[in-house]
Amino acid sequence: MSTENEGTAAPTPPAAPSVPPAPASETQDAAPAPAVGEPVTQQLPPTPAPGTEPTQQIPPAQVPPAYGQAPAQAPPAYGQPPAPAAHGAEGWPPPPPTVPAYGAGGHGGGAWGAPLTTDGAPAPKPKGRGGLIAGVLVAALLAGSIGGGVGYWAAQRSNDGTGSTTISAANTPKDLKREAGSIAGLAAGALPSVVTIEASAGDGEGGTGTGFVYDQQGHILTNNHVVASAANGGKLFATFSDGKRYDAEVVGRAQGYDVAVLKLKSPPAGLKPLPLGDSDKVAVGDSTIAIGAPFGLSNTVTTGIVSAKNRPVASGDGTGSKNSYMSALQTDASINPGNSGGPLLDGRGAVIGINSAIQSAGNGGFGGGQAGSIGLGFAIPVNQAKNVAESLIKTGKPVYPVISVSVDLQAKSEGAKISEQGGAANELVDPNGPAGKAGLKPGDVITEFGGKPVDSGPTLISMIWTYKPGDTVKLTYLRGGKPTTVDITLGSRVGDK
Repeated sequence: MSTENEGTAAPTPPAAPSVPPAPASETQDAAPAPAVGEPVTQQLPPTPAPGTEPTQQIPPAQVPPAYGQAPAQAPPAYGQPPAPAAHGAEGWPPPPPTVPAYGAGGHGGGAWGAPLTTDGAPAPKPKGRGGLIAGVLVAALLAGSIGGGVGYWAAQRSNDGTGSTTISAANTPKDLKREAGSIAGLAAGALPSVVTIEASAGDGEGGTGTGFVYDQQGHILTNNHVVASAANGGKLFATFSDGKRYDAEVVGRAQGYDVAVLKLKSPPAGLKPLPLGDSDKVAVGDSTIAIGAPFGLSNTVTTGIVSAKNRPVASGDGTGSKNSYMSALQTDASINPGNSGGPLLDGRGAVIGINSAIQSAGNGGFGGGQAGSIGLGFAIPVNQAKNVAESLIKTGKPVYPVISVSVDLQAKSEGAKISEQGGAANELVDPNGPAGKAGLKPGDVITEFGGKPVDSGPTLISMIWTYKPGDTVKLTYLRGGKPTTVDITLGSRVGDK
């Protein structure tokens, strides 16, 4: 059984792995597959500890019909939501939120403008409060212009005796200019380096997402879940804000990080990579700008602030078997399906994160409809994304830092508890791994990592993955209620399962 930050099973039900288990070819044993009828264990909690609220990855959005045309019929639902795994009343974690359907709607088929009557004339406007308010506003404007004209005419008559009523503005600007540091200026500078990604699998499944230019060689940074459907024999296209469309291919994917790198097959000359900021220096309250293609509406710009930092997030793709973990930047900038993989910019126009997940009301939007922004969006910090991207460009595979323990994700404790069941002691804590060498044992509860509090297994995983293999980090654990702090040097695992 793998001991690389993996959750182990309590007798009923089994615990979920906290990272993808190592392949069978690696020196450590692979985690046993669940027996037929057992629930999938890598799922999200219904009542999470503070800071570990379940989220869902922003699904790729289907391309809407042409502007001004209502769809002939609602397109089919995006995927089929899986049947939930069986859990007890207190089971933890449950399945992650299902991926909602998209594209069923439009403007309801109605034409723009006022409806016509049977004789072809426009229908009369309804009378009431709206008409009264409009009348008051018009009257006020007329009165203001008359009063101004009379006053000016009287002043002129008293000064020179002429009857001229001509009025001119002395400081009318000739051109409307926007400062380079304004939102409009920053958006204008960034949009040419943002692409709308169309992904399609061989069976026709797919959708749209977003990415941005990473370097002048044509590499595009985005989310793994945006391109996953087209990773094996599918088709990928990247369209720039000027409408030019290019074929693309996957260079590498990191499912655990939810990061992927694409490359344009015939990149154009003069690509301008977006500047990368420092996500470690971001402060709560800093301005944010999100760019993407929500519901297929390319080149959409929204704004907000950084609402929180280091938010532990476990996001799922709706199947319960492929979860990603991040210590996320939280923003209230409007993020919706199709924004996935797009840049989150700071007030200088530098990338501080990759928009990846949202919290949805009722796991599917208000009233069980489409998932959408409720002001809780999460972005992968760009410092972490950059490390992953460099590894994918060089080797095509992700590298994960590990402490080589199995975490009991069902444990109701103030921290991340190392599993006591589900395998031999040397499988639950690898004696030759980082934690084993530091003296940790099954049953220990990890309460701090890198000087930050740990309140759950997913929180610990998201924290570990913000570091690099080989980093030395302080770890505090409880054994018999007594705290102990040790230094551990992180190990590594290459590739997803």
